[in-house]
Amino acid sequence: MAETKTQRVTVAQRPLELSWSGVTDQGRRRDNNQDAFLAEYPLFIVADGMGGHAGGEIASQSTVERLRAMVSAGDVSASAIEDALQLVVGDIADHPETTDEGTGTTLTGVYLSGVDEDSHWVALNIGDSRVYLLRDDRLVQITTDHSVVQELIAAGKLSPEEAEGHPYSNVITRAVGASELTAPDYVSIDVRSGDRFVICSDGLTKELTDYGIQHFLREHADPGAAVDAMLAAALENGGRDNVTLIIVQVADDADSSSPNDDSAE
Repeated sequence: MAETKTQRVTVAQRPLELSWSGVTDQGRRRDNNQDAFLAEYPLFIVADGMGGHAGGEIASQSTVERLRAMVSAGDVSASAIEDALQLVVGDIADHPETTDEGTGTTLTGVYLSGVDEDSHWVALNIGDSRVYLLRDDRLVQITTDHSVVQELIAAGKLSPEEAEGHPYSNVITRAVGASELTAPDYVSIDVRSGDRFVICSDGLTKELTDYGIQHFLREHADPGAAVDAMLAAALENGGRDNVTLIIVQVADDADSSSPNDDSAE
């Protein structure tokens, strides 16, 4: 079972407990895993690489490592993220196995920003990996895909149902790559007890509908159990791509005696 980690935080003088778990899998049809993820408080991100035999893996891993160094340095902000991604652009351009201009990676996730009363979540996105939020038993997609299909939907030329099997369903319009960096989109979200985020690559959403994601969240209160169940379902439904997901949830903390304690269950 995937490990669940916890972190106590205080928001508006209210003690809360964050818990999270993440998993990545090669899937059943790919030769390697070009996905990567980082789940280290206060940043939770998924990167889905693309390009060449090893290029996508290099791009996603470089993204994770640069952002991990940023977390370790203690500055998690939009400007720090963009500085880290600028280094990733250089990493990809300089690597001998990423000469293909198609090399790059998606990036999506959330981070907790601010202190106490100013605390809020920030969702970020480049590409077609997604952030979902389950709030008040309603699942909402927070991020907007940067894809040809999404642009056609937004223009009214394609319905969401028609998008499912569209030949351009895998074509994205933005990525972290070897060319000039395009900044992520950001969405600010208030912090509420009971919220549950799902951060995932399209390897999950190709195999599970939004209803399916919501079903497994309802069935499993523990993030580790929920990610395991979703991964198993995605593989059972075909596992056509690498599958990566993180679940982050917020709960009232009954034990406020040790704020900022970091432990694993």
